[in-house]
Amino acid sequence: MSNGVKSELSKESISEDLPFKVAIITLSDKGFRNERIDKSGPLAKEMLEHEGYDVVEMILIPDDAEWLKKELIRLCDQDQVDLVLTSGGTGFSLRDNTPEATLEISDRVAPGIAEYMRYKSMMITDRGMLSRGVSVIRKQTLIINLPGSPKAVEENLGFVLDTLEHGLKILKGSASECARD
Repeated sequence: MSNGVKSELSKESISEDLPFKVAIITLSDKGFRNERIDKSGPLAKEMLEHEGYDVVEMILIPDDAEWLKKELIRLCDQDQVDLVLTSGGTGFSLRDNTPEATLEISDRVAPGIAEYMRYKSMMITDRGMLSRGVSVIRKQTLIINLPGSPKAVEENLGFVLDTLEHGLKILKGSASECARD
C-alpha cells in the first residue's frame, strides 16, 4: 500500500471510534490563585481537538494530591472519559505530587508512554530527565502526566499523539495489540 492509502484507511478507522472523550487537568498553585494564566491546558486542548478528540472538561486546581485524586476518580469512574491529561506537578518541588497521586488511584501502570516522553525530551534538553510524570490506566481510562510548561506540553504530547489513538482503541477493545504495519 502507498502511504496515501494507509492515511485514508487510518482516517476511516479513526471515525469509527472517535471522538475519544478527554479531560485535561492543570495543576498550578499560581494559576488557581489567578496569579498566572494557564496556557498549558488550552494548548493541549487545541492539539487534541485538531486530531479529532472531544475535550469534554478542563480543570484548573492547585498542587493538591487529594483534590487531584478525587478529580481523577470522578473522571474515570463516573464520567468515564477515555483519556485524562494532567499538566504540572511533575517536577522536584515539594508541592509537585502529581505522579504519586496518579499512581495511588491507578489499576495498572503504562510506563512506556512516560518513558518515551522522557527519552524524547532528553534529545531536546538534559532537563527532560527531571520530569517524574507517569502514565497509568484506571478502569478504561488512560491517564498521562505532562510537565507544566506550555513548551513541554507541546513537545511531550506531540511525541505520543500519533500512538494514543491505537492505545485507546486497545483499551476500549476495538483494536488488537499486535496490529502493526
